[in-house]
Amino acid sequence: QVQLVESGGGLVQPGGSLKVSCTASRSISSFYSMGWYRQAPGKQRELVAMIISGVHTNYADSVKGRFTISRDNAKNTLYLQMNSLKPEDTAVYYCKSGEFKGTQWYDYWGQGTPVTVSS
Repeated sequence: QVQLVESGGGLVQPGGSLKVSCTASRSISSFYSMGWYRQAPGKQRELVAMIISGVHTNYADSVKGRFTISRDNAKNTLYLQMNSLKPEDTAVYYCKSGEFKGTQWYDYWGQGTPVTVSS
């Protein structure tokens, strides 16, 4: 089992930047995938960005060129740098990680950190 704790959310003006973090309670080196999801009020949770095997990244079309996902294994932390923020980026941002243990796949979720983009 692992606990994921997000931090860094808050209120930011349109066009501004914010960096959210997700710190794990143990080493993240075994995680095959780590990603950020978000859920806006009244909407379904959606994938924002994912990093696979610590190298390959995927982004939602809506955030390409504005958001950057990265991970620091030494700090057991996943990051999401968000630039040129728009009001439609307002949501609760969740961290998710996944790993194999033998042949069994496990998913872990954090509790979320809210991001509000508003003037």
